[in-house]
Amino acid sequence: MLRLGLLLFAAAVALLAIGCGGEQAGRPTITIHYSRFTPDVLEVRVGQPVTITLRNDDPIEHEWIVGTADVHDAHRVGTEPLHEDLPTEVTIPAFTTLETTLIFAEAGEYAYICHLPGHEAYGMVGTLLVVEV
Repeated sequence: MLRLGLLLFAAAVALLAIGCGGEQAGRPTITIHYSRFTPDVLEVRVGQPVTITLRNDDPIEHEWIVGTADVHDAHRVGTEPLHEDLPTEVTIPAFTTLETTLIFAEAGEYAYICHLPGHEAYGMVGTLLVVEV
């Protein structure tokens, strides 16, 4: 009976962590609230798949674009209303949680930014640090 109680407690803790934006092992969560990313710095390992949960707690849509400076330069003047085909370019509707899986071939710093009008200027930016194993 004690063992069943411990299992139920562990399951409840795991569900609470997921519901509260906690991280599962190897699955970091980026929460969007008040047009800000939390955390604004995330570290992942080069060459290893990482599934990132993107949780939008705002009543408006956002986007999460991660890449180099030239990727962001293109998106600042781009006209794509939605991002559906690339794991590094995700549109997150209001009050929605999505996942994207990435593998970075090279170590470095990559910015993640919401390029919807005014969002980057407001501070909706973050940094993805890709580090050697």
